[in-house]
Amino acid sequence: MDIAKDLERIALQEQRLQFDRFDAEVAWKIGSALRSAALEQGKSVAIDITLAGAPLFYNAMPGATPNNAEWIRRKKNVLNRFHKSTYAIGLEYQRNDTSLEARTGAPLADFATAGGCFPIRIQGSAAVLGSITVSGLPERQDHELVVRVLAQHLGIEPQSLALDPV
Repeated sequence: MDIAKDLERIALQEQRLQFDRFDAEVAWKIGSALRSAALEQGKSVAIDITLAGAPLFYNAMPGATPNNAEWIRRKKNVLNRFHKSTYAIGLEYQRNDTSLEARTGAPLADFATAGGCFPIRIQGSAAVLGSITVSGLPERQDHELVVRVLAQHLGIEPQSLALDPV
């Protein structure tokens, strides 16, 4: 894995995967698509979509545990603090041979830089309005699942935004 290439690709993902609008209906469609995609892969995940602090979609598939909900909470704290995908934040700390806790004092009990939490943005605005989070797979796969489903929802060829295979 080339961290610099992944960070460049994640920046492109965050730029391209923005919405014309985002509301409860959009959240339902994306959450349902995430669940279907996980089922197709034979995987079990928990999914959370939050907009402006309001939960719009949550699903814990059979096999997911309360620990997945805890990981979602911790990932969302990182996204809300930095307004970037948690996978990007984790890779940045890895590249710099440090950690969020060491660099900022943020406690691991409340913050996780593991991949799988992606920002919700409206085109033409830099503001982060919420988050789409998956927990249950290895962090790169959590991130890739969200990106693939968002690309499909937005009519973008998913492979054009995919990370290089590890």
